[in-house]
Amino acid sequence: MSDPLDKATSKAPATLGEGCLSRFDPDDLDSEDGTDFPGAAQLWEREQGRSKPESE
Repeated sequence: MSDPLDKATSKAPATLGEGCLSRFDPDDLDSEDGTDFPGAAQLWEREQGRSKPESE
């Protein structure tokens, strides 16, 4: 029987390291990997403003 993963349409990038030190190989990443989220900084600032504890 053939490997069912051979039919997959996407594959994870290569990794470096093992166990807790495992990470994606930066040389294997390209513009198709990851996310493009230009509003991340604004969202972070807005969410941090919501979680500030009220003074007693």
